[in-house]
Amino acid sequence: MAKRILLAGVLGGLAMFLWSSVAHMVLGTGSVGVKDIPSEQAIVGTMRTNLPQAGFYFFPGLGVAAGASRADRNAAMKVYGEKVASGPSGILIYHPSGRTAISSGQLLTELGTNILQGILAAILLSFAIGLRSYASRVGFVTVAGVMAGITTNISYWNWYGFPGNYTFAYACTEIAGYLCIGLVAAAILKQKTWEPKSSRAAA
Repeated sequence: MAKRILLAGVLGGLAMFLWSSVAHMVLGTGSVGVKDIPSEQAIVGTMRTNLPQAGFYFFPGLGVAAGASRADRNAAMKVYGEKVASGPSGILIYHPSGRTAISSGQLLTELGTNILQGILAAILLSFAIGLRSYASRVGFVTVAGVMAGITTNISYWNWYGFPGNYTFAYACTEIAGYLCIGLVAAAILKQKTWEPKSSRAAA
């Protein structure tokens, strides 16, 4: 049984990786809602001069020290709200020096992550002993994908202002990835594979 779960997870993860590659490189779902910055060179030049450290930045900032009191933080939040309401705001993931756009290490990390997702989904599916039909097993994994797809994407849209079309496209891409896992895992983990012997004998 463990071998079948591992096989289902690995093959399902590979199916998810292939789907993600097609979605991003052929269908372009990863670029939905993403725009180029106008006058990029001028803005990047300013960033090189004034932002030397890599990091994950919010702007406008709260402008309070790490050990600030609750009163100071509440006052800063009020000012922050006024800044957001009246001016530009956003988030920035920044790398001041050059980096590889798509490296073999990144691809292997993504593949490993997809395989891990596949194995975890296969483990969950192995517990669902009441799902006798192929469609119900595929649906079970796909519902898990819906939960995964909306967990971060909707929150990023809600709190950080991610574009709605980007959020929808990315969530759908992730859900379809779990569908790919389900199509593979459900075929390998058939009901008779994990049904207890006592249940089969009684039947």
